[in-house]
Amino acid sequence: MRINRRRMMGAALATAAASRLGLDGRLGALAQEASPAAGASPVATYEPVTSIGRQEYADALFAAFPMGEAEQTGGQVIWGQSTDISTTNVILAADDPTNPLLGLIFEGLTSSSVIDGQPVPGLADSWERAADGVTYTFHLNPTVTWHDGEPLTAADVLFSMDAQLDPATGSQYTSSVEAAVQSYRVIDDHTFEVVSDGPRANFLFDLIVPVMPKHIWENVPHAEWAQDPGSIGQDPARVVGSGPFKFVEWVQGDHVTLERNPDYWDTVTGHVPNIDRLTMQVFPDDTTMVQALKTGQIDFNDRLPPAEVEGLQQTPGIAVTVFPTFNFNYYTMNLDPEKTTLFEDVKVRQALIEALDRQAIIENIFLGLGEVAIGTQSLLSTAYAPDKIANPFAFNIDNAKQLMDEAGWTETNADGVRVRDGKPFQFQLTYSEGAGVYEQLVPYMQQQWRTLGINMEPNPVPFPTLLKDITETHDYDMALLAFSWVADPDQKAMFACDQYEGGFNTGRYCNSEYDDLAHASDRELDAEKRLAMIVEASGIVWDDQPVGILRFSESAAAATDKLKNFNVNGYSAATWSMPWVWLASS
Repeated sequence: MRINRRRMMGAALATAAASRLGLDGRLGALAQEASPAAGASPVATYEPVTSIGRQEYADALFAAFPMGEAEQTGGQVIWGQSTDISTTNVILAADDPTNPLLGLIFEGLTSSSVIDGQPVPGLADSWERAADGVTYTFHLNPTVTWHDGEPLTAADVLFSMDAQLDPATGSQYTSSVEAAVQSYRVIDDHTFEVVSDGPRANFLFDLIVPVMPKHIWENVPHAEWAQDPGSIGQDPARVVGSGPFKFVEWVQGDHVTLERNPDYWDTVTGHVPNIDRLTMQVFPDDTTMVQALKTGQIDFNDRLPPAEVEGLQQTPGIAVTVFPTFNFNYYTMNLDPEKTTLFEDVKVRQALIEALDRQAIIENIFLGLGEVAIGTQSLLSTAYAPDKIANPFAFNIDNAKQLMDEAGWTETNADGVRVRDGKPFQFQLTYSEGAGVYEQLVPYMQQQWRTLGINMEPNPVPFPTLLKDITETHDYDMALLAFSWVADPDQKAMFACDQYEGGFNTGRYCNSEYDDLAHASDRELDAEKRLAMIVEASGIVWDDQPVGILRFSESAAAATDKLKNFNVNGYSAATWSMPWVWLASS
C-alpha cells in the first residue's frame, strides 16, 4: 500500500505539446511594461499560455497507445489487490489502490499524461494562463453530467475547492492547495477561474482538486465527511461521480465493484467502457493473490511481489510488464519531541540508514527491482541526480556505530541495547500487515539495527490504522511506507515545515534552509535554474535523513492474455486504460 500525491485517471500528451501548456518549467518570458506611467511601479507581464485542446490531446493519446476496436463487449474484469481501499470519497483519498480506483469514478479539472505525467485536459477541455502570470481560466466541457443525470457545472468545482481547503474535511492535500491558491470564483456555468498566490512553475500540479457533486454533499458538514455513508461505501447513491465507471458496492475487506457508465461524456480522449463491470478483489496476502492470477480467478495485478515476477514471466497466458516509477520505499521517523526524542539527533538518523545494506535489500528482497536511493528524487523525476549528492550513506556498519557513539548512545544494558541518560534505544516499527515483501524486509532491518545496539519491535497493523496513526494522531515511533510522486519534482508535500497537518510531512521534519530554497524554486520560471534549486533542496533533506529511503522503485504488473488494450507504466494510475479494455474469449 502506498500513500501518494493524487493522480486522477491519466491520458497521454506528446512531449512536444508540454511547452504549450507552460509545463516545461518556463511559464513564459518575464517582461516589464516598456513605459510605465509616472509614479507607477513596473508591472510584470508574462507570455499568455493556452493548453492544448481535447482533440489534439486525443491524437497524441492514440498515437502513443493505439487502442484496437473491441471484438466483443461485456463481461467482468477482476483486479487483484492484497490491500483494501480506504474510502469512497475522492477528496479524502490519499493512497493506492484507493486513488486509481476512485479515479475511474471521479474526475478533476485536469488529468495527467501517461506519456510524461504532465497535466492535460480533464473536466476542463482547455485552460489559459493570463499575462499576469497568475490567473488561470478553465473551460469545463458543457456536456458533463453526474452519474445521476444532473449537470456538472462550475458551482460543483467551487464547492469542491471549498471542501478541499477546509482542514475539517481531512484531506491530505489541503496544505499544498492552500499554499498555491490565492482566490477562485465561478465566471459562468462552464468557466472557472483560479488565481495563484504568485507565478508558480508547478501550479497545475498543486491544484489537486477532484470534483464532487454539490447537490449530494452540500448539506453535510465537512467535519462529518469521513464517516458519511457516502465515504465508507454504505450508501451507493451518495458515491456519485462523472467518470467512465459507476460505483456499485464496497464490501470492506473483500471487494469493490464498479459498473460501466453508458452515458460517459468524454468519447474524444476517453471511452465508454467495453466491459460491464470492474471488481477489485481483496486477498489476505500477496501469495494468495498471485495464485489467483495463475489460476485465472483474477485478470490483472499492478504491483506484483518481486519474488513472483520471474515465475509469472514463465507462466503461459500471462504477460508481465516491468517499469520504472516515481515511487520510493522508505521509513519515516517521528521527530515530534512530544512523541519521542529517539531520532532527534541527525547522527542517529544517518547511522540508521548506514546500518542497512540497501543494495542487498534490492537484490535479495526486491529481487533486482529498483535502485539504491541516493538523494530523494526517484527514477522518473527530472531532478534525479545521484551524482550531485555528496554523501550516498552507503552501507557501513562500523561508521554507523561510530555515529551512534558520537550521538551519546554509548552505554549498553544487559540486553546489549544502547542507553543514553538511562533510556534504552528501543522503538516500534509500524507497517501494513499482509504485504509479503515486508515479512522479509522488517526482520532484516530488525537484525541490522540490533547489530547497531538498537531494539526495533515490529508492529504490523491494518493499513487504515497505519494511515490514521501517521496522519491524524501521529502516534507512532517509526513507520515503513511507500510513496508515489507526480511528474513535477517539487517535494514540499513531504518535507516542508507547514505540511505536518494536512500534508505528508508525517514525521514533523522542519528545516528553514530547505523551506526557503524549496519555496523559492516555485517562483523560478527558468527550467534549468529551478531544477538546480530543487536538486540542492533535495540534498539538504538527504543530509538530514528525516526519512530513510531504501530504494527507488521499479514495479511489475501482470495481466492475463485475454485482457486486451491493457496498458500500464509509471506515469499514471494503473487503471487508466480500463475504459478501452475488452475481454477476449478463452
